[in-house]
Amino acid sequence: MNLSVLYIALAVIVIAGIWFVSMRNGLVRLNVRVDEAWSDITVQLKRRADLIPNLVETVKGYAKHESGVFENVTKARAATISGSALSNPAEAAKAEGQFQSAMKSLFAVAEAYPQLQASQNFLGLQSELSDTEDKIMAARRFYNGGVRELNTKLKVWPNSFFAKGLGFSERAFFEVADLAAIADAPEVKF
Repeated sequence: MNLSVLYIALAVIVIAGIWFVSMRNGLVRLNVRVDEAWSDITVQLKRRADLIPNLVETVKGYAKHESGVFENVTKARAATISGSALSNPAEAAKAEGQFQSAMKSLFAVAEAYPQLQASQNFLGLQSELSDTEDKIMAARRFYNGGVRELNTKLKVWPNSFFAKGLGFSERAFFEVADLAAIADAPEVKF
């Protein structure tokens, strides 16, 4: 009788150990996936930020008197690649809203210059920017999906009982802080 109780206790301990290792490894995998997804977002934000000076210079050549617009775009660009925006989804979302608003102004200026609209350089930059925006949206969806999976796994019982003690915590979604700033996409007319 004592031996069977010992075997049952040993089996329960082994099963609990396997579950614990599996739970921890699952959380580690999800955490790494979220880190990877955030890295993808920062790469695309950097790519977009690298395109902006070229776009601004192209528009500047046609619209020299619009310096306020160019300053706003430059400030918004700097905000999207600042250290806090690249490490914190809430800061990135705030910078993203400001950037979208500044880009609307830039494209509004560009609409006033038909020669600019016909410029191959401008059209190429606009196409690259559009492609990059699509990649940013895809990276955001991937990141938010990873955050959803991680946060769900952290909240379900019994994971929620152990996860915080193992150093895991919920991650923030990449949500745009000012929805009004991005409610309408920049209108680009050719």
